[in-house]
Amino acid sequence: MRVSEEMSDRAILGEIAARVARCRLNRNMTQEALAEQAGVSRPTVQRLENGASIQLTNLIRILRVLGLITNLEGLVPPPVPSPIQQVRMAGRQRQRASGRRAVEDQPPAAWRWENGE
Repeated sequence: MRVSEEMSDRAILGEIAARVARCRLNRNMTQEALAEQAGVSRPTVQRLENGASIQLTNLIRILRVLGLITNLEGLVPPPVPSPIQQVRMAGRQRQRASGRRAVEDQPPAAWRWENGE
């Protein structure tokens, strides 16, 4: 099954669980052996393969042992600025996001004291 936007969180976790279990079995590894090599507990591997939530660091350790760590590159690809941003930034990287800009058509509100005076 292919992961898509329409899938629920539970369905995506189930798909990840099935893929991890299949990779482990294709390598002829027991859950115990995977857990030991990854430095996690066997119940952690069981929770992952059952589609339950586990800590991200534990997922990384398990994927590393299964030889799947490089697949994370596609999970969050490096951001690429637009051509206009590249020209404006002239090789610099953004350090912060800009806040909402005020609507220019409306005059600024009159300043008032807190107590309404």
